[in-house]
Amino acid sequence: MKNTIRKWQVAVILITVIVLGLSALPTFTQFSSSFTKQIGRETSSTHPHESNGSQNWFQSMGFEPIKLGLDLNGGVLFVLHVDTQKARTEYMQSLYQESKQILRENRIRGVKATLTQEQTVQLILNGTTKTTSTQLMNLMQSRMSDIQISRAEENVILLRQNDLEQKRFEQDLMQQSISTMRTRIESLGITEAITQRQGKNHIRIELPGVKDPEHAKRIIGTTATLDVYPVADPNQPFAQRTFRYENGDSVRVSNKPVFSGSNIKAANSGRDEMGMPLVNLVLDQEGGNKMSAFSKANIGEPMVTVFSEYQKNHQNETTKNSRVINVATIQSQLGNRFSITNMQSPQAAQELAMLLSAGSLKAPVTIVESRTITATLGEKNVSNGFAALALGIGITLVFMALWYKKLGLIANLCLLINLVCLIGLMAWLPGLVLTLPGIAGFVLTVGMAVDTNVLIFERIKEELGRGLSNNAAINSGYKRAFATILDANITTMISALILLAIGNGPVKGFAMTLTLGLITSLFSGVFVARILTQYFSPKLDVGKKETAL
Repeated sequence: MKNTIRKWQVAVILITVIVLGLSALPTFTQFSSSFTKQIGRETSSTHPHESNGSQNWFQSMGFEPIKLGLDLNGGVLFVLHVDTQKARTEYMQSLYQESKQILRENRIRGVKATLTQEQTVQLILNGTTKTTSTQLMNLMQSRMSDIQISRAEENVILLRQNDLEQKRFEQDLMQQSISTMRTRIESLGITEAITQRQGKNHIRIELPGVKDPEHAKRIIGTTATLDVYPVADPNQPFAQRTFRYENGDSVRVSNKPVFSGSNIKAANSGRDEMGMPLVNLVLDQEGGNKMSAFSKANIGEPMVTVFSEYQKNHQNETTKNSRVINVATIQSQLGNRFSITNMQSPQAAQELAMLLSAGSLKAPVTIVESRTITATLGEKNVSNGFAALALGIGITLVFMALWYKKLGLIANLCLLINLVCLIGLMAWLPGLVLTLPGIAGFVLTVGMAVDTNVLIFERIKEELGRGLSNNAAINSGYKRAFATILDANITTMISALILLAIGNGPVKGFAMTLTLGLITSLFSGVFVARILTQYFSPKLDVGKKETAL
């Protein structure tokens, strides 16, 4: 039987187990150190140095322990509401202003533009205009390719979003908000965070190990953007708006900005030649081209920088608060790099740079739930969870050894290999964190792995009862049981993937561990177990139906 074992199979198994075993070692070291501290056995000052030395060695090899989730490591949970309706209202208002600007630029008279409560722009042609409705529709279509333009009546044109466009608009807003939140979290130095969509217009953010929740709340919950405007042209009184300084003074600017926060590619704080704080900006190609053309045509003219953010008022309504943070005179043609000066303090410059470099949010975002979980509760969860896992494994190992004898010992060895591979795989995959439901996934993985071995061993007993030889029964048992095992694992995998796709928080942690556990269970319970059984070829007695194995 041994000569049927192929060397490449053994090599693949050994390499896989060794690599995943090394990946799992930092996790075992971390938990053993934690348990040692809890029971008060760490009496020598040499222990921390030994632990640090082993951790440095693991990190130099590219291996790190499993990252613990919020319920195990403590931290902060935020649930954010993305006001897509407010964003759509502002989008249609800007579309309304743009339509009026197009009418003025083309000197089209006799057309009245209105914005209805249904968020639809109406262009009503009266009898004095020389422009036909078809000509006006073609003009608007050439300037607004992302909007639906239709004719309600012969003299009424509608600019609006249809159902499909509204759905796409909301999906883009949610995706942009999630992406921006992830970038902001990375700027805080948190690598174990979980940021995912929850429901239709909510975002769930878990920040394990966060020590300053107020700072995280200020950065994550701020809907900030930056716009640069030219000073208003007195000859165009209808295309103006007013912004105020913090001291109460006001300035009138043109209605349309030169560029907005979406054009900001990077931002960092610094100081000028006089040591005053400033923010250096880098624009994308579109923003750089706009800034270059504008500054070239307006040398010697002022440029107004406006900072805006959404906040909740006393009526719990979302309002947009804007303030002027800088008015500078254009000295020369600018490109995609320039600075915002006259910042209040280095801290204000640093925070503004962090918000802008993470990207501006196109929709108002407010924190609707905020919870802090202490680290002591996380340690208790870890202890209780792994105590339950250890108890389940211990009972399983004893049962398999007593009931299946030699085959049971092989199954126990494969079960330990399965757990090592699962822990190593979870530690190896980036962005994966272990949660308390994930520990439940570990326990279920043990059951699935044992079920795999039970199916195989019972099939071997049946083959022995049919009169096959020992080696033939083992070979046939693994071969015939594989189809049943594969079917059972595939159906469970489908359920786990569905939970992984639509679940959030604890559900997703459980589904992730279960998915990976099914993969490692197939690997260890079928392939590794078969190689070990073929190699040791235990002698089985079919005469004792219930206890021979």
